[in-house]
Amino acid sequence: MPTEIITLNDLEKFGTELKSEIKKMLSSLNGQPAKKWLKSHEVRKLLAISPGTLQHMRVSGTIPYTKIGGIIYYDHADITRVFEENKKSNKFPENGI
Repeated sequence: MPTEIITLNDLEKFGTELKSEIKKMLSSLNGQPAKKWLKSHEVRKLLAISPGTLQHMRVSGTIPYTKIGGIIYYDHADITRVFEENKKSNKFPENGI
């Protein structure tokens, strides 16, 4: 088996190429989630809720969903929108009460 010697320049070139590839992958995400459609178990984990709570949110229309072949999918953008629409502020009024 032949022996290859790796030089410092080889390592620097590899590091530069690796950084470039990682930057390309991160910029392609552009702040978007890796998956557009999430399954129920993923949404429950994301929101830290029980199956019953998720079902209630579906039935009440809080979270839109799509059902295909018995599997329920949720759009990540819809979940983010629900969070934004229900965001509350804990700031006290200016009068201190």
